[in-house]
Amino acid sequence: MQLNELTKIPERDQHPKLTKALAQFNKLLAELRRKDLPEKSVIAINREIDKINSVSGSEKQLKKQLRKSQSAILEEIEKESKLVIKNHYRNTWLAVGMAAFGIPLGAAFGISLGNMAFLGIGLPLGLALGLAIGTGLDKKAAEEGRQLDVEIEH
Repeated sequence: MQLNELTKIPERDQHPKLTKALAQFNKLLAELRRKDLPEKSVIAINREIDKINSVSGSEKQLKKQLRKSQSAILEEIEKESKLVIKNHYRNTWLAVGMAAFGIPLGAAFGISLGNMAFLGIGLPLGLALGLAIGTGLDKKAAEEGRQLDVEIEH
């Protein structure tokens, strides 16, 4: 089964931000076409493409639907095919590192040194730890061929 195409509407080319978002989405679709996706994923992706094609409102509504559909597609392919975009794990683990490692480390420093001003020391440590873990997972995904050659900018 093939992935559907986005319908081309000339009025959409007048908005530079929308044009950039559409180009990014089309690049994602081109990468997905190169992969062997399960039938269930193809159906879900085509449903999202149809939602985008059915938007007839303003530029803002289309951009909002593009973002929603793009997120839904990325979630679907990660769940079903274990495919991820570039820097997916790095971006995810950056936040996890700060929250799960940084704050507890900072609190431990603050309590052990008797000054809670040291709470802030843990955040950069957690950030660095999260980046290291995420980058390692991204490299592993690239080596296994599970990484799409697309980087999503929001």
